[in-house]
Amino acid sequence: MQRCGLIAIVGKPNVGKSTLLNALVGQKISITSRKAQTTRHRITGVRTLPDGQGGGTQYVFVDTPGFQTRHSTALNKSLNKTVLGAIDGVDLVLFVVEAGSFTLQDAKVLSLLKPGTPALLVANKLDSVHRRAEIAPWLKGMQERHPFAEFVPMSAKNPRDVARLLEICARYLPEQPWWYGEDELTDRSEKFLASETVREKLFRLTGDELPYTSTVVIEQFKEEKSRAHGRLLRIAATIVVEREGHKAMVIGQQGERLKRIGTEARQELEKLLDAKVFLEIWVKVRSGWADDEARVRSFGYE
Repeated sequence: MQRCGLIAIVGKPNVGKSTLLNALVGQKISITSRKAQTTRHRITGVRTLPDGQGGGTQYVFVDTPGFQTRHSTALNKSLNKTVLGAIDGVDLVLFVVEAGSFTLQDAKVLSLLKPGTPALLVANKLDSVHRRAEIAPWLKGMQERHPFAEFVPMSAKNPRDVARLLEICARYLPEQPWWYGEDELTDRSEKFLASETVREKLFRLTGDELPYTSTVVIEQFKEEKSRAHGRLLRIAATIVVEREGHKAMVIGQQGERLKRIGTEARQELEKLLDAKVFLEIWVKVRSGWADDEARVRSFGYE
């Protein structure tokens, strides 16, 4: 017997959705950083757990951007459309919230959930709650807000919690043949993973200094055969920022920061894509791009 179905992961920005997706898939496919609004695309992560007899469960996860209630730019409108599109037609929704907390932003995301689609309340970051006695009344209040099918208090960093969540999810998935091969992890291309990896390093190494409207465009992605390495990739990426000051910030003193972004991205891509990678990165200024619908689309946002 094979089970397979779509599971949407939703929540406000910065609540730990991408970290949870990576833990559920068992490998990093969605970028994470402490900056809100790191995830911009609907990303499918696939985890297949065979039972040894030709059956088992295939989980197809959809990670969504955090739903935006502030800044009504063309970029944010596109991100919100992605969230709404992702929760249509899924078999199960994981509503991710910080354990013990419920904000106006959480309420906005909760209001998007459709009646009739089962939703699990994933109370994430449980390890940061110091007084467990406070969780019971909070859970009761959450059940009054929405008829959740089940509560799953957990930490995405705890492998036992992740395994338990997978077991619970399986019960809600229909019996049908798997959609992907057993070893497939994502429906995203290697070129897309390259742009996301560079963007993650950019945000991690610039901290809160750089506005989240910066993006990365892959100008070249070429594969060559190599005797020494088996597989060799030449990647050229452009970091797009809105102001000259941001460009200077990304480059850093004597180019040190840009060099570090490139080195860290290259090392991670070599592991992720199992290839020798040559990575070149430029920085360009395109003022007002996040407010320009045509440009938002040209940079790959829906």
